[in-house]
Amino acid sequence: MTITLITGGNKGLGFETARALVEAGHTVYLGARDPDRGSAAAAALGAHHLTVDVTDDASVAAAAAEIEAREGHLDVLVNNAGIAGALDAPRDTRAAQVREVFETNVLGIVRMMHAFIPLLERSTAPVVVNVGSGMGSLAVTTDPTRFESGLVNIAYPSSKTAVNMITTQYAKALPRFRVNVVDPGYTATDLNGHRGTQSVAEGAAIIVRMAGIGADGPTGSFVAASGPVDW
Repeated sequence: MTITLITGGNKGLGFETARALVEAGHTVYLGARDPDRGSAAAAALGAHHLTVDVTDDASVAAAAAEIEAREGHLDVLVNNAGIAGALDAPRDTRAAQVREVFETNVLGIVRMMHAFIPLLERSTAPVVVNVGSGMGSLAVTTDPTRFESGLVNIAYPSSKTAVNMITTQYAKALPRFRVNVVDPGYTATDLNGHRGTQSVAEGAAIIVRMAGIGADGPTGSFVAASGPVDW
């Protein structure tokens, strides 16, 4: 049985990814900051709830200890937790606003990796999926034919660019792991006030696909449902 942990799993892309992976036969731990919401979401899917706040070292360490006690290892880690942050114009953006977004979107992944690499190393085919965004692509956001080029913001896009870089660095440092970043596309979730043009099922499809790759799958790649995404 594949043991999978998804952060930010109580709603949106995380919830849909959990649903699909439970259906695919994974033992899914649905990570959420709020114990009540997380427990309710996990119960609705037949998953296991795991309280974890990716911005808190102690919470992440406790979550890793719980997985170790219950399962002894982890096969798949989906780093999905993320926030959009303030949408102020660049000239009005303050450092504290950027720091808040990086705390979840970037440092949250680093915290999770630091705590869970030892458990992933016990897997025969460890997989990490980092949920990124086309907004983190320099190529996409500077292409005038792409709608992303018209969305101007400091915190969120730069955080997702950082996710791309840390993904490639973990992939190089952990050659036995499959570590990839995915672009779910413009999906209707709380993150964008449900303005996205895709359903959560459409957006989660690439996350689910990359969570299911084997030891011979790609690593260090940036992919969307349509194929590779330019960095």
